[in-house]
Amino acid sequence: MVLYTSPFPNSFLSVLHSFSWGLIFPCYWLADRLVASFVPTTYEKRQRADDPCYFHALCIIITTPIYLALLVASLPFALIGFLLWSPLQSARRPYIYSRLEDKSHANGATLLTEWKAAGNGKSFCFGSANVCLLPDSLARFNNVFNTQARAKEIGRRIRNGASRPQIKIYIDSPTNTSISAASFSSLVSPQGGDNTNRTVNAGIKRTTSMEYKGDNSGSNNSEDSREDKGGAGEPNGGEENTCIVRINGEDNGHMSDTETDAVNGQAHASGPAEPSLEGDMEISKTPNHKQKEGDSGSLDSYSASRESLVKVRVGDGTVDQSTVNNKLLYKASIMKKTSVRKKKHTDETFDHEISAFFPANLDFLCLQEVFDKRAAEKLKEQLHHYFEYIVYDVGVYSCHGCCSFKFVNSGLLFASRYPVMDAAYHCYPNGRGTDSLASKGALFLKVQVGSTPQDQRIVGYISCTHLQAIAGDTTVRCEQLDMLQDWLSEFRKSTSSSSTANPEELVAFDVICGDLNFDNCSSEDKLEQQHSLFTHYKDPCRIGPGEDKPWAIGTLLDPEGLYDEEVCTPDNLQKVLESEEGRKGYLVYPTSKNHSSSQKGRKASLKGNGRRIDYMLYTEEGLYLEWKVEVEEFSFITQLAGLTDHLPVAMRLTVSTGEDDP
Repeated sequence: MVLYTSPFPNSFLSVLHSFSWGLIFPCYWLADRLVASFVPTTYEKRQRADDPCYFHALCIIITTPIYLALLVASLPFALIGFLLWSPLQSARRPYIYSRLEDKSHANGATLLTEWKAAGNGKSFCFGSANVCLLPDSLARFNNVFNTQARAKEIGRRIRNGASRPQIKIYIDSPTNTSISAASFSSLVSPQGGDNTNRTVNAGIKRTTSMEYKGDNSGSNNSEDSREDKGGAGEPNGGEENTCIVRINGEDNGHMSDTETDAVNGQAHASGPAEPSLEGDMEISKTPNHKQKEGDSGSLDSYSASRESLVKVRVGDGTVDQSTVNNKLLYKASIMKKTSVRKKKHTDETFDHEISAFFPANLDFLCLQEVFDKRAAEKLKEQLHHYFEYIVYDVGVYSCHGCCSFKFVNSGLLFASRYPVMDAAYHCYPNGRGTDSLASKGALFLKVQVGSTPQDQRIVGYISCTHLQAIAGDTTVRCEQLDMLQDWLSEFRKSTSSSSTANPEELVAFDVICGDLNFDNCSSEDKLEQQHSLFTHYKDPCRIGPGEDKPWAIGTLLDPEGLYDEEVCTPDNLQKVLESEEGRKGYLVYPTSKNHSSSQKGRKASLKGNGRRIDYMLYTEEGLYLEWKVEVEEFSFITQLAGLTDHLPVAMRLTVSTGEDDP
C-alpha cells in the first residue's frame, strides 16, 4: 500500500487548494476571533477581576464593529474560495504521512535498532490523549484557549517526557513483588561502546525523585553535545538512556544521610549540566505555562514525578560506579523518608501509577481532537524531534466520502518511532448533531517493529479512533464500535502478506486507542459497556461491565477547575489525583439521576474515581501463537495539565518470544 505524503496527487491541485484556502482564511480567522471575544475562559476572568467592570465591555464595543466590518468585506472572497475549495476535496487524500528525512533534527531519540526476536522479548509503549486543539472560539467552550501556542507546548511536553532516560532500580529484596522480574529483561540495554550497563549502588527506597536534564531535550544544543550523542554506542533493541540503580535490601531499603550525599555527589560528578532549552514561549500568558523552575512536565523541567522515572525489580548484581552516565545530569534524592508509596493491590500482575510525565521511550502516540490545521503543523514539528514517522490531517472534507458536509477533519494524529507500512482511514457515516460536522472516524496502521533471523517481518497493528460525543447517543456509539471491528478485520486481511503454511510476517500486537466517549461505570452507558469489542480486546483498567479496577481513575477533567492553583501544574495535578477527595473536586464523575447538576456541589455524594472515557485496549487474538503479550505497566499522565481537559493514558506491553526468557 502506498503511503500518501501529500494531500493531493499533483502539485497543480495543491496550488489550487492553497489559493482557495487563502481566500477563505481571512473570513474564517475573523469569525473565529469575533466569537472568541465573547467566550472568556475562567483564567481570563480572573485576570480581569482587578480591572474596572467597564473596561472589558469597552474593548468589546470597540473591537466588535471592526471585526464585523472586516468580516463582511472578506465574505465575497471567501465565497469564491469556497466554490473552488469544495470540489477539490473529492481528489484529496485521507491523510498525510510525514517522515523525518533529516535525522539530525531528531534530538529526542536515538535511532532504533531492529528487533530480531532472538533471545529475550521486547516491550512497546503506547500513549493516547485528547488534546482539544479546536479553533480557538470552539476550544473556549472547554475552557482552554490560545490553540496555536498550546499545540506547540503540548508537542514540547510530550517529547520532553518521552525522551528522558529510563531509570531502573533493582532492589535486592525477596519480598518485593511489585513488578515481575521477567518484564525487565527486555528493557535493560547496553550503553556505550563497552556494552556494559550503567549502575549506581545505593541503599534507597523505591519512592524517589530523579532530577534530570538531558542533552537531547531541545533543538538548540551545543555542537559538543551533538558530537557526544554521535559517539554513543547504539542501544540494543532501541531502549536508550537507560540507567540502572542497584539497591541492597539492608536496613529495609533506607539510606542514611551520608549515603544520600554520596549518591548526590556521584550524580553531580557525572558531567556538567547542558544549557536549558531555549525557545519562544508564546504560551506564557496562561498560569499553567508559567512553570516555576523545577515544575515537572514543564519544558525546562529537571524534576520528574516520584515514580515516573523509576522501575523496580527483584535482582542482584555487582556495583560498577565507573559507568555512571557522563552525558546526563542525574540527582537522586529521597522525597519521603518516612512513608513508602506501595501498590495497594498486590494481586495485580502489572504496575500502575499516576505519573507527571509521559513514559520514557514512548514508541507510539495516538492523539484526538487535532482539528485545527495550523495547530497540527506546529504539533507535528515538535513531535518530529522525537518521533520519526507521523500521520496527520486525517479525514475528509466537504461531502466527499461521508453522508453529510464535513467542515473539519477527524482530529486524529498518529506518531511512531517505527516505520509505518500501511495506513487506512474510514469515516463514521452515522454522526449526529455537532459531531456530524467533523469527519470522525478510525485510523488503522500497520507498523514494522523488527524481523526474525529467518527474515520474517515482525509487525503490529494500531487503531486510533474518536466516537460520538453527545450524551445519550448510545446506539450511535455501538454502531460505530461495530464498524470499528469490521474495518479493522478488513484492514488486517488486506494488508497481511502471510499464510498459515508460509508466514512472511509475525504479528506482535494489536492495540486500539482513543476517546470512546463512554465510561465503564455510568448507568447510561450500559449498552457500550457490554459491547462485543470487550470480548475480543482487553481493557487493563476494567474488571467487567460496570466495574473498573480500584486503582483506575477518570480521564475527563472538570473544565471549570483547569486553572486552579491546586491542579495547574503536572506535579500539583498528580498529587490531587492521588487523593480520593482531591479527585472529587477536579474530575467529571459518572452520571446519575440522583445527583445534582453541580459538580462541586455534589462532592460528598460522588462515588468511584471519575469518568474514564479514554481507552487503551489490546488483544491476544490473531497474534503469533508462540508469543505471549502482557501488560507491563499502565499510567495516567498529568504532564499536559492546563493544556487540555483530558488526562492522557499510556500502556507498556511486553511481547515474550518464549526463547531464553527468564
